[in-house]
Amino acid sequence: MRTAYNVETVRAAERELMARLPEGALMQRAAAGLAAACAELLGRVYGSRVVLLVGSGDNGGDALYAGARLARRGAGVTAVLLSAERAHGGGLAALRRAGGSVVGVAGAEGVIERADLVVDGIVGIGGKGGLRAEAVPLAEAAARARAAVVAVDLPSGVDADTGEVRGAAVRADLTVTFGTHKPGLLVDPAREYAGSVRLVEIGLELPGGGAELEALQHADVAALLPVPAPESDKYRRGVVGIAAGSARYPGAAVLAVAGALRGGAGAVRYVGPAADAVIARFPETLVSDQGPRRAGRVQAWVVGPGAGDDAGTVGEVLRADVPVLVDADGLRLAEVGAVRGRSAPTLMTPHAGEAAALLGVSREEVEGARLAAVRELAGRYGATVLLKGSTTLVAEAGGGVPVRVNATGTGWLATAGSGDVLSGLTGSLLAAGLSARDAGSVGAYLHGLAGRFAADGAPVGALDVAGAVPGAWRDVVSG
Repeated sequence: MRTAYNVETVRAAERELMARLPEGALMQRAAAGLAAACAELLGRVYGSRVVLLVGSGDNGGDALYAGARLARRGAGVTAVLLSAERAHGGGLAALRRAGGSVVGVAGAEGVIERADLVVDGIVGIGGKGGLRAEAVPLAEAAARARAAVVAVDLPSGVDADTGEVRGAAVRADLTVTFGTHKPGLLVDPAREYAGSVRLVEIGLELPGGGAELEALQHADVAALLPVPAPESDKYRRGVVGIAAGSARYPGAAVLAVAGALRGGAGAVRYVGPAADAVIARFPETLVSDQGPRRAGRVQAWVVGPGAGDDAGTVGEVLRADVPVLVDADGLRLAEVGAVRGRSAPTLMTPHAGEAAALLGVSREEVEGARLAAVRELAGRYGATVLLKGSTTLVAEAGGGVPVRVNATGTGWLATAGSGDVLSGLTGSLLAAGLSARDAGSVGAYLHGLAGRFAADGAPVGALDVAGAVPGAWRDVVSG
């Protein structure tokens, strides 16, 4: 499992470690890892042209010491100092001893554009609010250059704690981060600026329960997947109810059922006006036209996909004393009080536009501050919230546990009906006994992976994604 810690926690761990190490040893560890990553990216260090963008903080020192290591291996290294009087003295001296050169900001753009590699050491993890004016032309020159761009710890201009980008920022091909991931490396929009991320261990001792974010990996998901026991029958494995679809949107019901049938529960009950369409596609579904209360026993409900204005069904499902997943039209129809008053778990699964409507803000505000938005929604509704997007976030009400982040998806999943498949899949995991947080996290992971498998670099339909879930499941289990 990947974990990400906020700046305050990282700084405290760094101070504790530095107190036990010789002066400068921690920076040398970071610089060694950074130099190794740069050398690997270059392939051939000797004769390459490396430009360091050096600010006044420790990240600038890391860049200078790494540059000195590359210079000793035959690279031509030039440091661009944004503030010469505040540059790290030891790092600057080391670079000069190794044969590196130093220039100021004036005229640096041409040097950057001729580089093979640009190292971004402008701002450290404490930076806020985008790049300062004097650094913007350097970032723009790096973007124009044919050089690869390596960020030190975090791309300059992005917020380490929130993943927000409020102004100009460096776009990196590779980010070399030290000690632990930072939330901004895992959450969009900042994640888009980080490129590939390499973690360099430097010996930090971080609190086991103090992470801000965590990202499940294959082994974590495999440990959570429901596995039928020898004595299991379809009811012991869990039954998920799907209350979805309408005369206008019968396909939403079909897609939600498709996801649910592949999500680990033993049976799927469908309630709604699209029973004929559901049975025609999936004859194993148990259908009813008597409403949720008379549908038969279920261990979880999914309500909302394609529901139109059927507020009565949404309200009826929310009164059930089992876990409920609310999606799509159900999000619009669910009253805050009805959700907050539930004793059983509730999982809400909005995309950015739906989250914006629930919060009363613009979609751009949600997309620019996704971590804040998912936490706000979870707190407001007293529910677990899965905020869909290029990085899916899962937050519990009240905090106390890290927000889960998932990036297994692909842009090809931005297709009609994909979210309905996710709802059914995740609802089935709820019925199989997973908590709302685990069901949302595992559902998003499998759905994203299935999207990659189904698309394989080409357009894909929602039913194709549902059909690829078993392959994703097997891939996770096999490691």
